[in-house]
Amino acid sequence: MNMNKQQGVGLVEVLVALLLLSIAILGFAGLQLRAVEATSEGANRIQAMNLSRDLAEKIRMNNSAAALTAYQTNLASQSRQEAEGTDCYAAFCSPAVKAAFDVHEAYLQAQDMGMLINMMSCPGTKNGRSCIYVAWNKTDATNNTTDKEGQVSCTSSLESSFSYQDGSTCIVMEAF
Repeated sequence: MNMNKQQGVGLVEVLVALLLLSIAILGFAGLQLRAVEATSEGANRIQAMNLSRDLAEKIRMNNSAAALTAYQTNLASQSRQEAEGTDCYAAFCSPAVKAAFDVHEAYLQAQDMGMLINMMSCPGTKNGRSCIYVAWNKTDATNNTTDKEGQVSCTSSLESSFSYQDGSTCIVMEAF
């Protein structure tokens, strides 16, 4: 057997092994990327649920007719959400003023997390209840909105049904 014909075979074997190893590592890196994205999405959903649950509990505690109207009015407009009012921690507030204060507090929390909030009639229901929308990324906290600046609406609703829009990142929670 001629040894000259075997020169370089070990090097080719090492290169093939490195190629197979690099393909496996690329697959693993892809799995890691998907895991990080899923973890981030889960964290956003938990934060949105906590935000909407906190606001729903405040609405439940402050449930006079004037307060409910104030919650709906103030949550429907971002300029009203931004408006600072009376500090209800330092002074006594009427139910409507407390509602405006609660909305501003929720707005500040949502803004810190990069989220939008809104309150609208629950889609697909006829019971008169309102829903709290919390959206993040490129999702608008409304239903059936037109595409503005690359944003998609949270939900697509008809009178008889409710569904989340494809590609939306939001939650909807029923409140009183």
